[in-house]
Amino acid sequence: MYSVSIDKSVIKVEKSGDTLVVNEESLLWDITKTGERLYHVIYEDQSFNLEVVSIDSTEKILKLKLNNKLAEIKLQDKFDLLLEKLGMNTAAANHAKDIKAPMPGLIFDLKVKEGDEVKKGDPVLILEAMKMENIIKAPGDGVVKSIKIKKGDSVEKNQVLIQF
Repeated sequence: MYSVSIDKSVIKVEKSGDTLVVNEESLLWDITKTGERLYHVIYEDQSFNLEVVSIDSTEKILKLKLNNKLAEIKLQDKFDLLLEKLGMNTAAANHAKDIKAPMPGLIFDLKVKEGDEVKKGDPVLILEAMKMENIIKAPGDGVVKSIKIKKGDSVEKNQVLIQF
């Protein structure tokens, strides 16, 4: 299951065999590739020209032109939706904010110390929860202001671990 945001609308997309199901309705369409990043789509007896303008695989954002009208599409797979549900969605920030525990657990390892400069995606600590080691990464660029925990500490969900 995927969550797809087109402009400000959010739709649920699932694949069932060769058919796409959008908001629990089967989508029957014919797509033909006509060139590099160009497609011809037939849906409900209507013809559409589709161009893939850009693909940002890191942020999972597609920019498409459908009949020369630009649309930005953000994709979220089941893992992105789970991370968002756990409060670990980091896509919105370029600058680091406080890192809070996404779940109860044990601090297995700290990868930074106060005063360290981190870039978005750098590992900052390892949280052991449910017998799994979870690498917690910096949500953005910043400098570690204070570390509120130490190796071996037990933490609760939403407890502040590191401040930037």
